[in-house]
Amino acid sequence: MIRCKLVNHAVCGLEERERLTLAVAADEATPHVLLKTCNRTELYWGDGTVADNIVRHVFRVAAGLESALTGEKAIQGQIKLAYAEALSKYKLSPTLNRLFQTAIYTGKRVRTETRIAEGAVSHSGVTVEILKRRGVNPKDKIIGIIGVNKLIEDTLKYLTARGAVNIFLSNRNVEKAQNLAVRYKGTAMGLDRKALLIGMSDILICATAAPHTIVRPEDLVQKTGDVLIFDLAFPRDVDPAVGLLPGVTLLNLEDIELFAKKNISLRKDEIAKAEAIVEEEIIKFFRWAHRSAKSIAHNP
Repeated sequence: MIRCKLVNHAVCGLEERERLTLAVAADEATPHVLLKTCNRTELYWGDGTVADNIVRHVFRVAAGLESALTGEKAIQGQIKLAYAEALSKYKLSPTLNRLFQTAIYTGKRVRTETRIAEGAVSHSGVTVEILKRRGVNPKDKIIGIIGVNKLIEDTLKYLTARGAVNIFLSNRNVEKAQNLAVRYKGTAMGLDRKALLIGMSDILICATAAPHTIVRPEDLVQKTGDVLIFDLAFPRDVDPAVGLLPGVTLLNLEDIELFAKKNISLRKDEIAKAEAIVEEEIIKFFRWAHRSAKSIAHNP
């Protein structure tokens, strides 16, 4: 039987996910697929039969229907990566293979045959939209960034498109920061200069893979002037106590997702089309499972 453990935004808040995600630990000796994103940690393993609710969940996740930002595109690549990593380590069971192959295909169908991803939001895009709604012009601000990854690069694309020029990037691996700084005409700094970076920033954006907070109240002791901080990391990069300091506005993933839900709507008919495709693929999957079971029974 295919089994799973799920910790995601649908059932847990940000703080609870940070605590519980550590409990979703895989037995490295057991073939499995582990999907980890900022909104979910999901572990799948086993062979044989698979429950309808598990199939439906995986297909809906791949389609972007279970995302905090409905229709977002990143989850498709994240599932592909999780599946590819599993294949590189293990010989997965036929059912687990088919489950993820079909999920990836379902996600592709949804994005090809519907407009659910048209104008789809992302955490990077919403971050810049929040600046716009607040009347903040990136061109006039000093922007400090901690972390180097695709989310940060996507954010930089949006910021520079809106005229941002005073960009300072910091990362534990300075070479990575330098490479990104060259592409976006920014300045790279080592993480050992974190206090200086924070001190001069009007806008601070953090998105590292650190397992603990890296921006704490003591890092803002010498900060003068207001600062708007976007913590896009999971687990969080910024200690929540930072948001209680005078002149500091701190927004985390939940804040950004709430803004998106309030301000960005998708047509119900596109969601309905996507859900219909998911149901079609579920039927096809179980037809395959039935044929496979009959074949095994006839050829033990």
